[in-house]
Order: sequence, then C-alpha cells, then structure tokens
Amino acid sequence: MMGFRKYIGTLLLLIVSASAFAQKAERDYIRKGNRAYKDSVYVDADVNYRKALEVNPKSTVSMFNLGNTLLQQNKVQEAMEQYAGAARVEKDKMNLAQIFHNMGVIYHVQKDYAKAVEAYKESLRNNPKDDETRYNLALAQKMLKDQQQNQQNQNQQSQNQQDQQKNQDQQQNKEQQQEDQQQPQQQENKEDQMSKENAEQLLNSVMQDERDVQEKVKKQQVIQGSKLEKDW
Repeated sequence: MMGFRKYIGTLLLLIVSASAFAQKAERDYIRKGNRAYKDSVYVDADVNYRKALEVNPKSTVSMFNLGNTLLQQNKVQEAMEQYAGAARVEKDKMNLAQIFHNMGVIYHVQKDYAKAVEAYKESLRNNPKDDETRYNLALAQKMLKDQQQNQQNQNQQSQNQQDQQKNQDQQQNKEQQQEDQQQPQQQENKEDQMSKENAEQLLNSVMQDERDVQEKVKKQQVIQGSKLEKDW
C-alpha cells in the first residue's frame, strides 16, 4: 500500500511538471510573438502565436494576438476565425469586450453594418464603459440606417423602371394592334380608290370614244350634205 501511494505521488509530480513546462513554453512563445508584433515582423509573430496554440489550443491570448497579427497581413477572414474561436472559450469580460470590439471593426470595414452593430453591442455588454466602442456603435447604426434607406430607394427606382417598361410594352402592343386593324381597311380603301380611278378612266375613255363617234357623224353629215348640194 505504501508503495502504491508513492507511485501515485510520483505520477502527480510528473503531471504537474509537464503542465508547468507546457505553460512556460506557451508564455515564451507568446512573448516572442509579442516582441515580433511590436517590431512589425508579423510573419514571426504569426509563427510564435501558432506554436503557443500547439501547446495550448485553448489559449485565448494566443488566438486574440494571432487574430491581430493576421489583420496586419490583410488576412481578414482568418483573423475573424481566431476572434470567433477566442470568444467561444474566453470567460473574462474585459477580454471578451476587446474580442467583440475587433470583430465589430472588421464587419464595419466590410460594410456589414448589421453584424457590426451586434458585435459592438456585445462588446459593450461586457464592458459598458468603453467609449470608443460606444462611438463605433453609434456610427455603425447611422451607416446601417443610411444603407437600408439607399437600398429602399434603389428598390423603388428599380420598381419604377419595371413599371415604366411594362407601360411602354403595353402601349407598343396597343399601337401594334391598332396598326394591324387599320392595315386591311387601308388596303380596302386603296383598292376602292383604285377601282374608282379605273372606273373614271373607263368612263372617260367611253365618253371620248362617244365624242369621236359624234365628230365622225357630224363630219359625215357635212360631207354628205355637200354632196347633195353639189349633186342637186
């Protein structure tokens, strides 16, 4: 029994020693990452924060600092993933306030004002005294209102254009129908006009023929009269 207790004690000592070693390694990597970040050597900072996370995957400090480093490298989506991961694990309210503040800034820059407003609100729930977050919240709310108003105006303009196009199409269809209805009548009128002109031409021709006949008769009568007078 005494030997068993000694074994348990040795095992606990080893576990404590390993845990202490891991914590020290994590802190060392974080310090190296912080120094690199301060010197703007973001690639080295990135590497050291990731090494700290390999030692302790739940290190919210490493996640948050890595998120900041990724932002400096314009890796916005990866930074957001680190912040979101830290927010799920972190318990300290002040740290949560900083995490949601940074998330709000990213949404703000992306013009996703609705999500920015929610992130800023969550930040203020954890730290109501943060004036910078409160200012950002007010600005995001104004931008969201303007965005919604602009979208509403665009939708109304688009609807007006659709209505106008619909009215134009209806008017064109109506004019086309009227034109189709008028064409047979115009053709009929044209044919009637042609028939009338042909009739007039035929009548004129007949009258001209009749005049010609009458002239011939008169000439014949004159000729015949002359002959009779001469013979008589």
